[in-house]
Amino acid sequence: MSEFTPWKWLGNPHAQTLWGRLVRPGPLVSWRREIIDLPDGDELVLDLAAGESAPLFHAVLLHGLEGSSDSAYIHGVASRLVRAGGTATAVNFRSCARPNRRPRFYHSGETGDFDFVVRTLATRAPHLPLVAFGASLGGNVLLKWLGEHPGQRLILAAATISVPYDLAAGARHLETGVRRLYVYRFLRTLKAKTRELVRRFPEAASIVALDDAMRARTFREFDDAATAPLHGFKDAADYYARSSSIGYLARIDTPVLCVNSLDDPFLPGDVLERARSVASPSVEFAITRSGGHVGFVAGPPWRPAFWAEETIARWLTERVAAAASRIVA
Repeated sequence: MSEFTPWKWLGNPHAQTLWGRLVRPGPLVSWRREIIDLPDGDELVLDLAAGESAPLFHAVLLHGLEGSSDSAYIHGVASRLVRAGGTATAVNFRSCARPNRRPRFYHSGETGDFDFVVRTLATRAPHLPLVAFGASLGGNVLLKWLGEHPGQRLILAAATISVPYDLAAGARHLETGVRRLYVYRFLRTLKAKTRELVRRFPEAASIVALDDAMRARTFREFDDAATAPLHGFKDAADYYARSSSIGYLARIDTPVLCVNSLDDPFLPGDVLERARSVASPSVEFAITRSGGHVGFVAGPPWRPAFWAEETIARWLTERVAAAASRIVA
């Protein structure tokens, strides 16, 4: 068990999950925006943060479901990495910064866009080491990509926070109790995007079961009606089976730190044990008793500390420093 102690009034997993989004100061980094064209004619919105001196490394950051470069945890990790001498590029998944050009969105198993960004950045600055960070859905994408590319030399090291690992198990877990409120929040924006996509692209009306998507009360119902057909999956079960990162952990040979909490409301606890049991030796797990989902808030409200973000930034910069020392030696 990794060491993390929440503030005494924030031991509840839901308080941990929500509090970090409420007590943050204003923006921690200033972004410089770039639009890049994708091979399929769509686009990605990237946001870059950099310090004043020449960078020592570059970090690619992936947000979670319905997040963006404005998400508090993206700002938190980016600011720490920039202070450590790096630059940070936050990838806004398709539709998460502005409407995209094609009748599709993003999903937990979509690794092609991340691959394109990584290769673009590596080509631009081949001398800079690349590291990566992903939160929740973005972490699942990152781990899946690493498992799809054993032997890759583009990413030096990677870290994730609150990855669900098994999408089907996570979806079932969120169908009961107070956890359904999280689903309601996400579905509200996902449904609005889907309705707008069908309006903008009439050809999508024959693909998406719009009425079913609008009636969906669970992730599985929505994914059956919209996510799966839009992205070439047979149904939600097929999407979950082919996109869950737990099926790729054994093939990862890049150093990875995975931070999770046993009380994560998005994830059944047994999934963490299964993920650890199948992961390769390159994957290191930091599992805490509390922390919620992308929470890990320590300290009082007037002086909050974000343990996972600090741990991840320190771990990534240590990997960069170790690699640099090997080169010098």
